Amino acid sequence: MEQRKTVFLAFAKEDETSKNLFIGQRKLGNTPYDWTDMAVKQPYETAWKDRVRTRVRRSDGVIALISSSTPDADGQLWEIECAVEEQVPVLGVWIEDGYRTKPTELGSAKCVSWTWDNIANFIDSL
Repeated sequence: MEQRKTVFLAFAKEDETSKNLFIGQRKLGNTPYDWTDMAVKQPYETAWKDRVRTRVRRSDGVIALISSSTPDADGQLWEIECAVEEQVPVLGVWIEDGYRTKPTELGSAKCVSWTWDNIANFIDSL
């Protein structure tokens, strides 16, 4: 039996609707993975950062939903930075037509268009 994978989602709070649509993809068919995230309440609180780091470490990979809200989303940017520091595989996913500014926090991780094939290929690679 294939082990279920856990993928952490990093997103700006302004993109919560897109995040909900994104995780809805999992309901299509029998998918061998689960999503997890940490809604940002107070991103600079030490306890929040500790909980995020724990969840990121326990994840097989991180998907960052990238939009024009991302540059001002301190919590999301910290989550991405945390994943890179923890050497957890990261994928950026463009969720806004025409917006293609990659956050520096992603480092060498690539960004792809939001298609099922792109998401599935990343998850399959974990």
